[in-house]
Amino acid sequence: MTIPSPAEIQAIMRSGVPLAGEWEVEVLAAEGGVALLRLPAKPNLLRPGNTISGPALMGLADVAMWAALLSTTNGRDDSVTSTMTVNFLRPAGSGPVLAQARIVKRGKRMLFGEILIRPEGSDDLSVHITTTWAVIAPQRGR
Repeated sequence: MTIPSPAEIQAIMRSGVPLAGEWEVEVLAAEGGVALLRLPAKPNLLRPGNTISGPALMGLADVAMWAALLSTTNGRDDSVTSTMTVNFLRPAGSGPVLAQARIVKRGKRMLFGEILIRPEGSDDLSVHITTTWAVIAPQRGR
């Protein structure tokens, strides 16, 4: 199995989730079920208080988990997000931020993951996310 490069995963991600391209999300690393993504500072992602909005952070987390998954499936995947539990621990600031995603457990039908989001250049965790993804079975005859 060929492991796609971070640039290839970024292209897949931006094609599948065009909003990731609009936000200029970068895949810095992705291999073996772990991915590191960067969301640059963007004024249109800020909420009052000059910090990145919750929806932007949740979107980053979701595509980070997908990048981690793509790193284990030769860049092909038919899984979908089933649940996401988000714990906002402290403001992430005005950006940029890093999201590190990892697959915790992968079964035949479900995948469990964890995402940690921090301001770039800081060890202070801003957001802790756990997620479950459902593996979509291919339709018969396809």
